[in-house]
Amino acid sequence: MFLIIGYIVVVGSVLGGYLPHGDFGILVQPLEVLIIFGAAFGAYLTANPLGIVKKSFTYTIRAMKGPKKKAAYLELLICLYAIFRLAKSKGDLALESHVENPESSSLFSSFPMLMKDHHAMEFMCDYLRLLTLGTTNAYELEAVMDQELETHHEEEHAVASAVQTAGDGLPALGIVAAVLGVIVTMSSVTEPPEILGGLIAAALVGTFLGILGAYGFVGPTASIIKNTVDADGKYYSCIKAALVGHMQGYAPQVSVEFARKTLPHNLRPSFKELDEALQDAPTA
Repeated sequence: MFLIIGYIVVVGSVLGGYLPHGDFGILVQPLEVLIIFGAAFGAYLTANPLGIVKKSFTYTIRAMKGPKKKAAYLELLICLYAIFRLAKSKGDLALESHVENPESSSLFSSFPMLMKDHHAMEFMCDYLRLLTLGTTNAYELEAVMDQELETHHEEEHAVASAVQTAGDGLPALGIVAAVLGVIVTMSSVTEPPEILGGLIAAALVGTFLGILGAYGFVGPTASIIKNTVDADGKYYSCIKAALVGHMQGYAPQVSVEFARKTLPHNLRPSFKELDEALQDAPTA
């Protein structure tokens, strides 16, 4: 939402400052838009694997929605508590049917926000599965989780980095469009001043569009993608902390409290909020 609001403010500020004294028609240069953004997209395809290209669109949509809210973290903590309570009462093997088929699990079905995050569900179920297979060393499991989270972090940041690189190239491509406009202008040097003036203005629009696109749109989009994936990374850290606490033998509520303490203040439910929510935690 803030991404869209930001775009509107950028466009409104630029056009609001220009239109009282300028002609909007001269800014409408579809061929220069084709040169600048067509070339930028072509370079983007050349520089990045197909996976990054696809993710750049999905991550932009994800950034428009914003990072996970406090309610999602409260739901996650309740889910973790329900899982650990089941494991403590019936043993880790009782989790097997749930982690093998989470889509049909009576336990996970009570947590729709978690179920929508397929990556987080896969991460959680993979390590719960290791518990059912007899993994008992919490420190070894934590080391493996850290490695996986680091890899996941690098993969997600690669998208933001690719978008930022594309944005960094837009001003130069704007100059390319402007130079082509100057070439067209020089071929019409015998025309009267009013014609030449229009051609020169049209050429300069290329530089304008390249700089505006880079610093008003693509650069901020890369930043918000990075900020969103960084914020959502807390979701995985929360799962990790709870799993390590459970493996070390702590009671379900203590393991969940470990996870709660890893959250930033704006996302962390209070102890009282969590305690009240756990009273209504579903059972399998």
